[in-house]
Amino acid sequence: MDFELASIALSDVTWISLAFILGFLVKQIGLPPLVGFLAAGFVLNLTGVHGGEVIHKIADLGITLLLFSVGLKLNLKNLMRPRVWAVTSMHVVITVIVFGVAIYALALAGAPLFSALDLQLSLMIAFALSFSSTVFVVKVLEERGEMKSLHGSIAIGILIMQDLAAVIFLAFSAGKIPSAWALLLLLLIPLRPLLQNLLQRAGHGELLILYGLFLALGGAEIFELVGVKGDLGALALGVLISSHPKASEMAKTLLGFKELFLVGFFLSIGLSGELSLQNLVIGALLVPFIFLKSALFFALLTRFKLRARTSLMATLNLTNYSEFGLIVAAVGVSNGWIGNEWLIVIAIALSLSFVVAAPLNTRADTLYFNYREFWRRFQGHVRSHDDQEIEQPGASIIIMGMGRVGTGAYDRMHELRGNAVFGIDSNADTVTSHLAAGRNVVLGDPTDADFWDRVKRNHGVDLIMLTLPKIQSNLAILRQLKRFGFPGDVAVLAQFPDEESILKEAGASAVFNIYAEAGLGFADHVVESRSG
Repeated sequence: MDFELASIALSDVTWISLAFILGFLVKQIGLPPLVGFLAAGFVLNLTGVHGGEVIHKIADLGITLLLFSVGLKLNLKNLMRPRVWAVTSMHVVITVIVFGVAIYALALAGAPLFSALDLQLSLMIAFALSFSSTVFVVKVLEERGEMKSLHGSIAIGILIMQDLAAVIFLAFSAGKIPSAWALLLLLLIPLRPLLQNLLQRAGHGELLILYGLFLALGGAEIFELVGVKGDLGALALGVLISSHPKASEMAKTLLGFKELFLVGFFLSIGLSGELSLQNLVIGALLVPFIFLKSALFFALLTRFKLRARTSLMATLNLTNYSEFGLIVAAVGVSNGWIGNEWLIVIAIALSLSFVVAAPLNTRADTLYFNYREFWRRFQGHVRSHDDQEIEQPGASIIIMGMGRVGTGAYDRMHELRGNAVFGIDSNADTVTSHLAAGRNVVLGDPTDADFWDRVKRNHGVDLIMLTLPKIQSNLAILRQLKRFGFPGDVAVLAQFPDEESILKEAGASAVFNIYAEAGLGFADHVVESRSG
């Protein structure tokens, strides 16, 4: 966790420039920039550049900050639900058995690279391939503004359970048993009020950034000192302060640092070893197996009373291989169990799985909408109480996104139109607080095609106001409205001037810049107060 190394890395124009160019190019064709960063790593590898300590340190910083930010947004109650821990456990066991037997069969058949594996090593590689990528999923959910949606929280919960399983494996397989001092980590729990009090007093500027870095990196170092994986410490410190109102502000403040350091992680994958035709072919042949993992996820989630759409969205998030697979493989290489070739094979499979998963997640709503009768065949008749289809007869105004702006819009429209207005939000805690305040707010995902199908039948709806923070989420809703031929007006908030034309082209009746509108509202308020 050396900041001096990070400052040295920033002077390396070669990999920064290549990462930017390839990241920019893939973004133009609708893929996440991380695919370009992965490609940059492989290109650097082919040109003879090898990953050094600097890039690996930056990669470590990125993953540490990533897990800390996940902890800031983690709902522990979500992990305790069977649809998270039971689905994860069953999926890992079934995947390891099926993949392990298939890999061992190839070993018995004398297939290249597989022939040196016994049953135990085959199961270990299957275990490495059973995970999904925390880095990829969090990036996708953040870009789409779906971190707190039901399917997003389920996907994150499953990833956390997988990560915990990987940490346990690494602790035992590497012979790294936590020391007796690890019990002292429990003292962090009674320190929670102090940590949250410091967060409250840190303000909103540079002290907030430094405090976030202190918690993430300090937590990682403390856990490492007692023989526990450091990333788990960053996650734990994030969880300890996650209930504080300023936790989300801290996550946003650290976002730029996390994004920058994660570039090093993606580069390090491509730089992890030399490519060969054999490794490339085997890595590519592993990619189709992600769809077996996906089918199993979808089947399990629908059996746990989730709607087909929720199950599909969470499944598409998890349709990839994981960076933890590389870590598991690295342990095998360092212990002499498997050859370094397997590290390269898994890196290739991981990278290609991202290339496959990126367009699937970009077109997730379309995939559900176009084939929803097929997907809905698999959902049960009894569904979870927090995954019901939404009905609001008599409503004429819908507020999408009940944050601070949405709440202000709701209160004003309620003054004008009374009970004809209702709100919708994908965060269960937000909905609970609004219900307690007497507002008519329901839990749901506003990008849900099933929801808009019912809105279409309710011809009384004449105005929809979108106050979601991410333009991707607003665009997804506008696409749904266009599909259903919504006849009313749609007002949308934009954060940046260049978003206004994009939203209007997508079908918005009116677009308002949130900062310009805030200025107008402030001026009106001042005039009213002076005249009064």
